[in-house]
Amino acid sequence: MLNPNFFNTIFVIPILNLLVAFYKLFLLIKLPGAFGFAIIALTAFVRLLFQPFFKKQMETAKKMAELKPHIDRLNEKHKNDKKQLQQEQMKLYQQAGINPASGCLVMIVQIPIFIALYNTLNLFLINGQAVKAIAEVNKVLYASFLKISAVDTWFFGLNLAKTPADGKIWYYLLIPLITGALQYFQTVSMTPPTAAKTDSVEERSGRTESVNKKDGGDDFQKAMNTQMKY
Repeated sequence: MLNPNFFNTIFVIPILNLLVAFYKLFLLIKLPGAFGFAIIALTAFVRLLFQPFFKKQMETAKKMAELKPHIDRLNEKHKNDKKQLQQEQMKLYQQAGINPASGCLVMIVQIPIFIALYNTLNLFLINGQAVKAIAEVNKVLYASFLKISAVDTWFFGLNLAKTPADGKIWYYLLIPLITGALQYFQTVSMTPPTAAKTDSVEERSGRTESVNKKDGGDDFQKAMNTQMKY
């Protein structure tokens, strides 16, 4: 049941309409596995929509890595004055045109979109209830020509509405594992080399946790690198 609350109206219903539009388009051109390709197209569209944010995130990570030596010097110089250290770090960030919190902001912006994507796919793909979802979907479509009468959830021999819990289809578990691995390696490959080098040097240096807590710049950089990887 798709309740017409604020979140659904702003996020879920528009994404649902976009998914159905892609599905109808692929049906029109008689593309096999139209629903699976509609999900791929929707995911690509959302990724493209957030590309400026991802680009900004990568640029910020690169700048943070380049500032690492300067931040280290500030940490050493003001190690006994935390307030002064924070002021000097913020001054350094401003001079470099960096907002350390921008990486977290990117993640926050993405959260409602990903929740909406999950809720949209839930309508069709949980426990094979695609037929029961059609009536609910048709109620919230923006145009009559988008209305659907059936949804074929088969995609290259896989029923997208099924899960390993539905039967002896354990090999479905490979899909999220492979997807997660590919996403991880893609993100690692996109991480600026300078940042990666800095991380490895820090690991070899064997810094203690207490020292890291004093290093606000390091915390921001590490958090951003971890965020991009996971």
